[in-house]
Amino acid sequence: MTAQASPAYLQEMIALAKHAMENAYAPYSKFHVGCCLRSATGHFYTGANVENAAYPSSQCAEASALGNLITAGDRVITDVVVLSGEVEHCPPCGNCRQKLSEFITPDTKIHFCTPTHWLETHSVYSLLPYMFKHHLR
Repeated sequence: MTAQASPAYLQEMIALAKHAMENAYAPYSKFHVGCCLRSATGHFYTGANVENAAYPSSQCAEASALGNLITAGDRVITDVVVLSGEVEHCPPCGNCRQKLSEFITPDTKIHFCTPTHWLETHSVYSLLPYMFKHHLR
């Protein structure tokens, strides 16, 4: 676990992720998730999970936020907040950890938060120690 990020931008990220979570489309699982990514340029990008009756066609909140980051032309993620109102800890799933790994640095922080406060911080490397991109280096 790493040190807590700056409370100023972390609280803003939590609020943005909560707003995204409130817009999630989860009629089947009722599990609403919001994500906020902070880029190296200081911009914030949000996303919500979008379910589909054909579950494999669903999209996680992290993937939605990542699409917004890429569309805006950013490429480096410094901080990630993922939260849900249904559970206290809502870490990125393995698939999203792998997706995020393309756009992180060793200093990127993954913050576990509730809709109201910070819980703890980890690195993607600690959550996905053998990510697929290692063979590309």
